[in-house]
Amino acid sequence: MNNATDFVIFGGTGDLTLRKLLPALYRAFNENNINSKTHIYLTCRNQNDIDNYLNKAYDFLVSQLNQNEFEETIWKKFSQMLKPILLDIKGDGWDNLKNALRPIHKTERVFYFAIAPALYAECCEQLNKYQLNPVESRVVVEKPIGYDRQSAQTINTAIGHFFSENQIFRIDHYLGKETVQNLLVLRFSNLLFENMWDHRSIDHIQISISETVGLEGRAGFYNEAGALRDMVQNHLLQLLCLVAMEPPNKLNSDSLRTEKLKVLQSLRPITQDNIHEESVRGQYISGNINSTQVAGYLEELKREKSFCETFVALRAHVDNWRWKEVPFYLRTGKRLKERCAEVIVQFKSVSHNIYAKSQGIIQPNRLVILIQPNEKIQLQLNCKNLAETETQLKPATLDLNLNTSSNSFQSDAYKRLILDVLANDPSLFIHREEIDHAWAWVDPIIEAWKITDYQPELYSAGTWGPEAADKLLSQDSRSWHNAQDLSSETQQ
Repeated sequence: MNNATDFVIFGGTGDLTLRKLLPALYRAFNENNINSKTHIYLTCRNQNDIDNYLNKAYDFLVSQLNQNEFEETIWKKFSQMLKPILLDIKGDGWDNLKNALRPIHKTERVFYFAIAPALYAECCEQLNKYQLNPVESRVVVEKPIGYDRQSAQTINTAIGHFFSENQIFRIDHYLGKETVQNLLVLRFSNLLFENMWDHRSIDHIQISISETVGLEGRAGFYNEAGALRDMVQNHLLQLLCLVAMEPPNKLNSDSLRTEKLKVLQSLRPITQDNIHEESVRGQYISGNINSTQVAGYLEELKREKSFCETFVALRAHVDNWRWKEVPFYLRTGKRLKERCAEVIVQFKSVSHNIYAKSQGIIQPNRLVILIQPNEKIQLQLNCKNLAETETQLKPATLDLNLNTSSNSFQSDAYKRLILDVLANDPSLFIHREEIDHAWAWVDPIIEAWKITDYQPELYSAGTWGPEAADKLLSQDSRSWHNAQDLSSETQQ
């Protein structure tokens, strides 16, 4: 059980708060993981939001929680913790917050910035002005941290003026997912994988995050950012770090961050000299998703022209002894065929095949870590087809489904990370230097696209992206493993 906390969410009426943070806090409270004396302050910009907040929160919890998860009796207790407060970050209301917060010696204090990064500095300045940020307090900031390396440094410096590094929790919700955490357990607690986790046994690694949605009201931000800034710089590179990092000497935040930094520092640069060989840009046009015709990017954007990429694929290399010449294929995009996030570790083929071609083809073993929409771990092997008297090879899948393996399992990445903030555990959060080195690798890619006038290749919504993405792998005699491929193989 955590200590009593004054938990302040700036942006209390925003989509992130209503759809993610409140359900996460409700779940944590329902599981008795939040102290009943905790107060959750939610900043609102007008009195109407204050008057209707509890009704709005009720409606969102009912819609966002799983079936049979919402209970009226729990809601009545949880709602007593919710305290909407009138505050405009750039205006009035800071006295309201100061008067509402309890003395720091009686409670802990957490500030969650569910607001645009452009407001981070202003918010920190006001917290300092009103003396609300003692050294015991903590601040949680969301991505994106900057638009490039320079702007990220500016934002981090602004926050750093008022909070020390050990007070700052930079959140990436993918790191709170159970399968992502299980990746570390698989790697470092099983001799089977520990001894095979390098270039001698692994052929290549794929990390994909695919979305079926389009702009979803984020047109202004997204058209300035694009898929590389929005997804690769943070989510995909963090997953790559966990896959590629060396074993930390201890399982604590400093050791984990040290090893992740080494990976980022070892990434082979992608520049204008190799940008066309190592990267693919795409932009979706109209197409069919789940039997529904959807508009193209320019139609959603309501513009005649845009060179923003809604899809990106990269071939990355980590230049150290462990990953010598092992390619890491990174891929993300909008309006793709299936919603899925996965890490696929493709092992090499057996060195000597004792079976005749007529008995079947030996498929290389594959470790599949599915992050969403379902959280599961699969190990794909070869076995004998029991339906045949003679030896015939057949692929088989060992399947650990985290959603069914435990009756009490309730996956919620934000819940896990919020509880870590309350426990003052920064292990699954991102250090300032990680942000800096991630941008140091991404910025030259963006610059190379500009210098070479690398235009996005068009792809139809409801497909797996542009043809060039397939060629990126086919020229290495490899292919992408897509969501429906994994599903069909599991059923064999």
